[in-house]
Parts: sequence; C-alpha cells; structure tokens
Amino acid sequence: MQSTQSDYIPILIQLLVAVGFVVSMILISGKLGPKRSSATKDKNFECGIESVGNARIPFSVKYFLVAILFVLFDVEVIFLYPWAINFKELGIEGMVKMVIFMLLLLVGFFYIIKKKALEWE
Repeated sequence: MQSTQSDYIPILIQLLVAVGFVVSMILISGKLGPKRSSATKDKNFECGIESVGNARIPFSVKYFLVAILFVLFDVEVIFLYPWAINFKELGIEGMVKMVIFMLLLLVGFFYIIKKKALEWE
C-alpha cells in the first residue's frame, strides 16, 4: 500500500484547526476577560498556605533520587504491557527474554534497597 503526500493533507488540516482554535481562544479570553488586579489578587498562593520566607530553598537530593527511581521503574513496567499482549505469539523465546528482563529489574531494585535509596529521613 503506497501513500502519497496528499494522504497527509487531512492530518495537516486537523492540526491547523486545533492549533488555530487554541491560539484564538487564548487571544479572545485575554481581550474579553476582566482585568482587575489588586494586592491580594497578585499575591502568591500555594495550596492555601501563606508564603513565608525565600522561595529558593534547595530540595534534598533524596527527593530527586526517589523521583528518578519512580520514573525509571514506572517506564520499565510499561515494557510489560506489549509483552503481555503478544504473550502467545512470542512463545518460549519471548518468555525467556522477559524473565531475563524481570531479573535485571529485580537486581536493580535490590541494589537500591541495599543502598537505602528509598529510605526517607
């Protein structure tokens, strides 16, 4: 089945309509919306708690480590979905490869537990 450039015209039109709609709504709301500002309205607000002190307080590296590990293992679990869908077609070879993959994940998990990367102080 051959595709030509003219087959992509509906996709381009849909993209232009979507982008045009978003841009026009932002511009229209900016022009028609109320423009009242006050000291209370312009104040920083976060979760119902008044801001106190400097906002540039450094985060603990532990926070970023836990976030990166969460993303890493979350992405690795995503690889299980296509394998589960094609389980029968992949046969024993696919099963062996997935067992190796899971063992590598398990080794990495035990490593971060041994290094106490998930312990919060």
